[in-house]
Amino acid sequence: MSTTAGETWTVLRMLDWGTQWFTQKEVASPRLSMEWLLADALQIRRLNLYVQFDRPLSTEELNIVRGYVKRRTRHEPLQYITGSTSFYNVDIDVAKGVLIPRPETEELVERILNRYNNSPRKILDIGTGSGCIAVAIAKERPDWDVHGVDLSDDALIIANQNAVKNNVAVTFSKADLFKLDVHPHNSWDIIVSNPPYIHEDEAASLDPQVRDFEPKMALFCDNRLAVYESIARYAEANLTNDGRLFVELHLEHQIENDPFFESASREVFIHSDLSGRRRFAEIMFKK
Repeated sequence: MSTTAGETWTVLRMLDWGTQWFTQKEVASPRLSMEWLLADALQIRRLNLYVQFDRPLSTEELNIVRGYVKRRTRHEPLQYITGSTSFYNVDIDVAKGVLIPRPETEELVERILNRYNNSPRKILDIGTGSGCIAVAIAKERPDWDVHGVDLSDDALIIANQNAVKNNVAVTFSKADLFKLDVHPHNSWDIIVSNPPYIHEDEAASLDPQVRDFEPKMALFCDNRLAVYESIARYAEANLTNDGRLFVELHLEHQIENDPFFESASREVFIHSDLSGRRRFAEIMFKK
């Protein structure tokens, strides 16, 4: 994007130019990308762009948009560029080193909230990342005792930041999902996890904005079953008698057919997301 002295860039002109540029550069969702970035640069809602088509951009705003466009052209995720995203009922800060919350994970939150009423519960989020699940649940259920653990120090910083930002009480601490037994044992009513479940050899099939920018620790694993097994073993030992484990699944992983989950002491329910794809497992343990 080049400008000359006295040249005016309006909202509409910028939207049209950015959409065309992103299309040429094969950026995902070119129109949406430009709307998102332009709205953030102007500090307005995306819908308001369409009632301000003739608004001219200031020199400062143009400079911000230029920087945004340059980063997006490299396929950097929109959420990293603007620094935040909406998730369920909260606004979540994100940064490099922290997995970007997905819309499907909102459905996991919804499933938990619909399963339980407002009675106080104790819940643990394993691999909390940005804290999106824990913070969203704490916002909806302020009387619940909400905890989150993650191995990444960067993630824990952002998670605590999000709890403060959304004015909720969540206790975050450091833990390795393969060494959960070192985490203090508690009687949890609910354990939830969206763990790393993509194998390294699947990386080439991922969108560049995921593969090249999001944290590998939060995406990839060497052994998917070992991930779920570690979480389930901890859950079986530390859930209350009527407690439940909720996990997000790899779309192609038939978790209910794994030997570990065929145990007579475990009952696995598979739930689909709104697109009809098998996405979540809800697991009960017979004590």
